[in-house]
Amino acid sequence: MPEGLKHERVAAVLTREIKAGLVRRGARLPGEVDLASRFGVSRNTVRAALAQLTEDGLISTRSGKGSFVIFDGRPLDGRLGWTHTATDPDLQVELRTIRIAHEHTSHKSDRTEKLIVIERLQLAADKPIAWECSWIPALDSLRELPRRGLVDDSIALTLTRAGLHPDHCQQRLRGRSLESSEAKLLKRRTGSWFLHTERTSWTADDRFAEYAECLLDPSYFELTLDYGTP
Repeated sequence: MPEGLKHERVAAVLTREIKAGLVRRGARLPGEVDLASRFGVSRNTVRAALAQLTEDGLISTRSGKGSFVIFDGRPLDGRLGWTHTATDPDLQVELRTIRIAHEHTSHKSDRTEKLIVIERLQLAADKPIAWECSWIPALDSLRELPRRGLVDDSIALTLTRAGLHPDHCQQRLRGRSLESSEAKLLKRRTGSWFLHTERTSWTADDRFAEYAECLLDPSYFELTLDYGTP
């Protein structure tokens, strides 16, 4: 069997196991030698398969530590974002991109650099229920993003395709009143109470991946915290 087909077969099997929950989020995959023995392939084939899983946003590889599952059963944006946090699972929502543009700033990441800003609204029955603004590095592979648009309307998938795999993040949540410009965008009265979140994400090797700021209607969103090992 050609090497290309071999690594695709290995990747397909591991993908099914991860998505079926047989390998849970946070779990470490077996090493290259063990995987090579299991599938009867070379270590180069295993590396190619793991690279495919990384590109698909299922695992994250940490130098000297191994490959760990980061897929948790939800769409990619749902893992580190807000698009699937509505309290009513049957609620029909629409995700609308307002703008994608280049921006030069210093307060969204650890250093001054060129970034790309992505601003979106989430609507239910044509009523805005959430606003999100994300800043991501303006890598060469993302230079045409304002013209080309997001991959499958997903920031997470767009980052993955560009080689940025968010691995860990820091997020803050508080409630606050809407300012006049925010109230106008969200079609609310100035001073309306909304949840406000700020999240910074980094890759496994601590490169800046994304800064996201959100305003969420508390009538539609809630915060859930899980403690313990998945």
